Amino acid sequence: MAIEVDTLGSRIGNMFKKILVILIFAGIASLTVYYFYRNWTISEGTRTGILYKISKKGRIFKTYEGELMLGNSPMMTKESIWYFSVENKEVYQEMQQFEGKNVKVHYREKEDTFPWQGDTDYLVYDVQIIK
Repeated sequence: MAIEVDTLGSRIGNMFKKILVILIFAGIASLTVYYFYRNWTISEGTRTGILYKISKKGRIFKTYEGELMLGNSPMMTKESIWYFSVENKEVYQEMQQFEGKNVKVHYREKEDTFPWQGDTDYLVYDVQIIK
């Protein structure tokens, strides 16, 4: 009788270990797919306009956020302002020098950004001043 109980206990233990390993691998695979989904680039391009605002903001994650007033718009409306996030500190510092000037920004639009990447799905990675 004791032998049967020990065998049954070891079978249950082995089955529990297999289920645990499968769940761990499924969790890792799911997290990997989720990471690539959030970082998937939908589009890549440029926008031109007057750099209206660039700032570092955030409560938990400090991100670089900016606003570009698009060209051919005599008045500032919600439709004429393009909101974006900046990927790195070097581009942010460069953009601070161009505030109030006509610039061309290069961006990538992500499917859905993580909170530490920025407030918007548009991530600017390069800026050029237009003379």
